[in-house]
Amino acid sequence: MFHVQTLNQISVAGLDRFPRDRYEVASEFSHPDAILLRSHKLPAADAGKSVLAVARAGAGVNNIDVPAFTQRGVPVFNTPGANANAVKELVLAALLLGSRGILSGIEWVNSLDIGDAAEMHRTVEAEKKRFKGHELAGKTLGVVGLGAIGSKVADMALSLGMNVLGYDPALSVEAAWRLPSRVGRMDNLPSLFARSDFVTLHLPLLDATRDLVNAELLRQARPGMKLLNFARDGIVCEQSVVDALASEQLGMYLCDFPSPILHGRDGVVAMPHIGASTQESEDNCAVMAADQLMDFLEHGNIVNSVNFPTLVLERAGGHRISVTNRNVPRMLGQVLAVLSDANINVLDMLNKSRDEIAYNLLDLEVAPDEATLDRIRAIEGVVDVRALG
Repeated sequence: MFHVQTLNQISVAGLDRFPRDRYEVASEFSHPDAILLRSHKLPAADAGKSVLAVARAGAGVNNIDVPAFTQRGVPVFNTPGANANAVKELVLAALLLGSRGILSGIEWVNSLDIGDAAEMHRTVEAEKKRFKGHELAGKTLGVVGLGAIGSKVADMALSLGMNVLGYDPALSVEAAWRLPSRVGRMDNLPSLFARSDFVTLHLPLLDATRDLVNAELLRQARPGMKLLNFARDGIVCEQSVVDALASEQLGMYLCDFPSPILHGRDGVVAMPHIGASTQESEDNCAVMAADQLMDFLEHGNIVNSVNFPTLVLERAGGHRISVTNRNVPRMLGQVLAVLSDANINVLDMLNKSRDEIAYNLLDLEVAPDEATLDRIRAIEGVVDVRALG
């Protein structure tokens, strides 16, 4: 029986994925096998030694101490793409809010103190020109980050008649196949900012992307450009945005991250971090996270981990073990030598590494006894060994 601890309210659609005959799911366990969460901040020190995996029902994992979990040999999973449609639709709303006088017009209408219908009609018709905007068709949208969300946003913008430019220095082969062929690929951010009427950001928050949009980059922007940030607040230097709005280099800043420095500023539309706040998105994220946890706990397979290599090995029969080790030479040879000394034949195996961690799945002809597993654990550089049945 596996014990999965939830640290946030998780969609029932995800919780229902766990078979009750093999899993217990609750918010409190003294020794959980796995943790499933959303926005709860999780230092590795708060997760007991029994924890084998952590899964976030969402894309960003900056609330999880990923490096510390990596050192412990604990994979951290996320759910990229599960909330992509929800974010895409909110980006569409932001594009419309940034191009038309929708918010200011609504605010003005709500301020009217007119009881006579005819007078209200005359007033509205006389004043509506104050809220004239522009159509999106024919405008240029720059998309920074062309993963699951960015590619959907690009496709949506094309369907609206917009010209789309894209920039992603780490574009994967899979993402490239998803990307519409009409997206113009840009080689650098300054060029994209200089040619775009709108720029939308769809990047993870990493050391390399923190304050990526700063004063220097904003000086390269087309005057009056409108910036959309529905990715992570730390990607944008907010003081630089305030300065660019004041100088009118930047036309508007539309984001999902309110902050004191932005609060009440002209040209800022800040939403309360609702990019993934749809029932469908929460269901999709929870289902994906639950499925990934079960596949790892039962079979050792790893999909959508942010700190371990992707590794999926179909069962070849026999008995499976997983071995996590430091990514140093001759580790696999030492593991195989222990199995050979125990007269255990390997039916199938797969080994991959990612940065400082290597991960191995081995299907064995017979089940290794605890003494054999202990000999593997004793190899210098081995972090974790699991018998998976």
